[in-house]
Amino acid sequence: MSSTARRPLPSRLYAIVDADVASRAGWHVPDLADAYLQAGVRFLQVRAKDAPARDVLAWTEAIARRAGEAWVIVNDRVDIAIVAGTRHVHLGQDDLPVSDARALLGPDAVIGLSTHTPAQVDAACALPIDYLAVGPVFSTQTKATGYEAVGLAGVRRAHAAAQVARVPVVAIGGITLDTASDVIAAGASSVAVITDLLREGTPGARVRAFVERLSRI
Repeated sequence: MSSTARRPLPSRLYAIVDADVASRAGWHVPDLADAYLQAGVRFLQVRAKDAPARDVLAWTEAIARRAGEAWVIVNDRVDIAIVAGTRHVHLGQDDLPVSDARALLGPDAVIGLSTHTPAQVDAACALPIDYLAVGPVFSTQTKATGYEAVGLAGVRRAHAAAQVARVPVVAIGGITLDTASDVIAAGASSVAVITDLLREGTPGARVRAFVERLSRI
């Protein structure tokens, strides 16, 4: 188990900067990440499924320089996390196995893992991860997972399983400002949000609204 595992997550809001979503909204990835960080985000992921590796590396390095104490997580790419110096990754079910990622990144890295079914949740709880992501909670067009929405019941089940292993749960998929509190109440330690942070066209203000609302729980 990593030395950072079981630490409280740095925020109830986990902002994901998806390169495709950012581009459609007219944002450059580092600029959007900076807007989130300036608004109070302390838990941030860089996700760029189709971008060239050199671009993702440059973006991650730029974001890491501005991030201060915030966690900067790289989606999928263990190699980029190492070269950029963040050493924090989020892995999917088909990515590099967690044990191999841990061996490469070291004991102090933060590693998250996506899960979509009860069996995946149970398996994840036995791995050297720092948080378990469950979803999609609600239907979403941002990412085709191939899995049905798990709903709040799925979040509650993941929380119950992860609590035994003392692994924090991140809920992801279709979460909005209006539903985030319910997801936290169902047992998530943090909610991962992509599209809704851009809904009003002022991501900094939207982030502050999330932070303020979630701070009341």
